[in-house]
Amino acid sequence: MHELAGGGDDGTTGLLGGGRAEKDDPRIEAYGTVDEASSAIGLAKALTADERVRSIAEDLQRGLYRLGAELSTSLEHQGRFGSTSAGDVADLDRLMADLEAEVPMPTGFVLPGTTPASGALDLARTVVRRAERRCVTLVREGQLSNPEVRRYLNRMSLLLFVLGRYEEDRAGQRAKLAKPS
Repeated sequence: MHELAGGGDDGTTGLLGGGRAEKDDPRIEAYGTVDEASSAIGLAKALTADERVRSIAEDLQRGLYRLGAELSTSLEHQGRFGSTSAGDVADLDRLMADLEAEVPMPTGFVLPGTTPASGALDLARTVVRRAERRCVTLVREGQLSNPEVRRYLNRMSLLLFVLGRYEEDRAGQRAKLAKPS
């Protein structure tokens, strides 16, 4: 049996650098949501037939892994396991601009699910948005001081939208638009 088996039975979980926190602590909610986003991106990666989409998705998962480590670090050890930088945000901006130059963006609200992979990317986008909201809570409660975390998540959600449209384009599809009734 794993030596840590049952360690969280008391409703707490371990933090990087030591210490424990309640499983419903806002910090745990934030990095748990980042983990969910990575899983949703992984689903898109598995569903796409496009190698570029797969490669970008995997890079995004690695970025979320690093960000999750930052969020799961105890306050006393912030920065010890890395931190999200303005350069990380700029990388997402550059990639988004490159993709937008290749694919026309829709002019209205998109109904997710034009292709299985684009639907998974749109789902991942909503999970990243939730992670961003969880980080807003951390900032308000004084548990997160790095402003680049929120910027990174904000840009990633925008990039996932653009990547979804790129995926549809590469599959020979166009996004279906929602029309108000």
